[in-house]
Amino acid sequence: MFFSTNTMSQQPYKRTLKLMGSRFDITVVANNESEGNEYIDLAISEITRIEKLISSWNNQSQTSLINQNAGIKPVKVDHELFSLIERAIAISNLTDGAFDVSYASMDKIWKFDGSMTTMPAEEAIKASVSKVGFKNIILDKENNTVFLKQKGMKIGFGAIGKGYAADKAKTLLMQKGVVSGIINASGDMNTWGKQPDGSDWQVAITNPLNKNKAFAILPITDGAVVTSGDYEKYVTFNGTKYTHIIDPRTGYPATGITSVSVFAPKAELADALATSVFVMGIETGINRINQIPKVECIIIDEKGNIFTSDNIKIDTK
Repeated sequence: MFFSTNTMSQQPYKRTLKLMGSRFDITVVANNESEGNEYIDLAISEITRIEKLISSWNNQSQTSLINQNAGIKPVKVDHELFSLIERAIAISNLTDGAFDVSYASMDKIWKFDGSMTTMPAEEAIKASVSKVGFKNIILDKENNTVFLKQKGMKIGFGAIGKGYAADKAKTLLMQKGVVSGIINASGDMNTWGKQPDGSDWQVAITNPLNKNKAFAILPITDGAVVTSGDYEKYVTFNGTKYTHIIDPRTGYPATGITSVSVFAPKAELADALATSVFVMGIETGINRINQIPKVECIIIDEKGNIFTSDNIKIDTK
C-alpha cells in the first residue's frame, strides 16, 4: 500500500508519547510525513489494543478477570493472552522462578521513596511472597482457560508488557511494508532494517555511575535490547544497597548489580531476562544467558565492573 523500495528517498519520522504508563518513542522510515504519521498511528493503535488486553488497572480486562477469579474458577481468555502467559511460565521455568508474572501477588512492603527507615521484619518479607508462585497458574490449552489456584493470587505483565507491545507493533509495521524503524518503550529498544543512509541503528549503553556517558555504542540490526536498572530506586541498610527489583521467590530485593542489558530477537524475551538476571546475580545470570541461543547480556555491578556473556563484543567509546 505505502511500500517503496527506494530507501534513499526515505526519511525517519518520530513521535514521542505516553502509552502503558511509559514513554514510547516511535520512529519509522517512510517516503513522506503523512505516510510516516499513518504508520505511527498504526503502531499506537496496536500498543493501545495490547494495553487493554493485559492491563490489571482496567477491571474489565481479561487479566483483571483472571485475578478476580483467583481461587474461584478458571477464566476463558483470548488465544493471544493465553500464549503470552504460556511463554511467561516457560521463562519462569528457565530462570528457576527469578521471573514470575504472579509477582503481582506480592505485598509491597519495601518502599523506595525515601520513607523507609528500617528493614522490614524477616517474617513480613516471607509473608509478602506467600501467594507468589508460577506453578499455581493452571493453564488449560484445550479450553483456553487460566486459573490461579490460590485466593488473593494475581498476575501482572509489568516486566514483559512493554516489550510484548513493542514486538507486536514492530510486526504489524513490517507487515504493512515499513522497511525500517525503532520502537523505544522507555529504554526497551526494538529495531528492524537500517537507517536511510544504509548504516545500522546504534544503541548506547549508559554507564550507570555516570548517566551522561555511554560506555558502549553497539549496532543493532533486527532485534531488541532492554536495559534494566533504575539507578535512583534503592535503599541502603547496614552498608548493603537493595534495588527496587525484588526476587519473587524470597521477597528480598536484588543486590550487587546496578544495570543489566539483554540483547534478544524479541523485546518480550529481553524484558523478562533483564529482570531475571538482576535477581539471579552475575554468575548464575551469565551462565543462564550463555545457554540461550541468540541472546547476550552486559552486566554492570555496583562498583562499575563490566561483565558480559560469551559472544558479545563491546566497542567502548
